[in-house]
Amino acid sequence: METTIPADGLAAVRAEMARACRDAGRDPASVTLVAVSKTFDAVAIEPVLAAGQQVFGENRVQEAKAKWPPLIARQKQRGGRVELHLVGSLQSNKAKEAVALFDAIHSVDRAGLAQALAKEIAGQRRQLLLFVEINTGAEPQKAGIAPQDADAFIAACRDRYGLVISGLMCIPPVSEAPAPHFALTAKIARRNGLKLLSMGMSADFPVAICFGATHVRVGTAIFGSRAAAT
Repeated sequence: METTIPADGLAAVRAEMARACRDAGRDPASVTLVAVSKTFDAVAIEPVLAAGQQVFGENRVQEAKAKWPPLIARQKQRGGRVELHLVGSLQSNKAKEAVALFDAIHSVDRAGLAQALAKEIAGQRRQLLLFVEINTGAEPQKAGIAPQDADAFIAACRDRYGLVISGLMCIPPVSEAPAPHFALTAKIARRNGLKLLSMGMSADFPVAICFGATHVRVGTAIFGSRAAAT
């Protein structure tokens, strides 16, 4: 397994983001790097925090709940801040914990979850960035709204549940070129008046930036390969 020094990986990703923004004629400040720290512990995360990274992504509520409160407390003592994004699927029965812990949720993908989030956001009086996940490849094993159903679902989130939807998220199929999937997601966002696009991971974030990504979710390129699931 290749070993990556997280602070070095972060610097390399930042440099590549800057190049992609330059090539696309975009301001680098218009793209937020979400450092996806799922499965990595505090030893790996601390150097990335020390290097100035503030926005992190996690896949599971329970893992983040166990790992992040001490890290956030230490960061606050140093005068810093942390912004946590949930980038994995969310069960409706975890909505209360997710709203309490995260600053953004990238995986709003069904009516039951939208209803649960609306209840918790109102009850906890919190404001979160919410992204609707689009299953651009129509992959049955993946979560997300089908592209043809996206407009109706976004409207329901707004009108029926009172949610403020900030943007869209997609994960292209690994066997296909990502560009058409990014283009489709951007098209759906434009016609629904959404400004934020969570697109691009370690292998394809420069392409995503060319198609207007405002948030790129990068894990492996920063932290290195993850241990195989057992």
